[in-house]
Amino acid sequence: MKTEIEGRVITVGNNIDTDQIYPGRFLALTDPEEIGKHCLSGVDERIADNFPEGGIVAAGTNFGCGSSREHAPIALIHMGAAAVVAESFARIFFRNSINLGLPLIVCKGISKKVKDGQTLTVNLKTGTVTIRETGEELQSDQMGEQAMRILEAGGIKPLMREKFGKNK
Repeated sequence: MKTEIEGRVITVGNNIDTDQIYPGRFLALTDPEEIGKHCLSGVDERIADNFPEGGIVAAGTNFGCGSSREHAPIALIHMGAAAVVAESFARIFFRNSINLGLPLIVCKGISKKVKDGQTLTVNLKTGTVTIRETGEELQSDQMGEQAMRILEAGGIKPLMREKFGKNK
């Protein structure tokens, strides 16, 4: 896992719930790639089709509120999101995302600073978020040690496999 992530941005608003991230009407799908094709379709049906590979979702407050479905971070990962930067996250969504290996960065004021199509550079170690087009550098909340270990391993399952010496 890279500690510096750079990607083009798609912005969404406040209170984006898990049903907007991955609508319930798609819950019967089991192929992660198919799941990714419907990511954020509760916000705009075209987002996944136009999402830049390795892109970053930027949001306002309370991103990932609602149900605790793991489909939401799975959809983001398989849509091609390298990270989500938001002013705040729902707690269980945050935990599910980190456990699945998706970096989430809490950055106050990000929704007022960044626009669709701009490029962000996020440094997970220093907690900085830089908007390439303006050169503005924002300070985010730094990731905790355990969360960084999980992300560096690629998720909680790979970390546990590594810890207990299992290959599968």
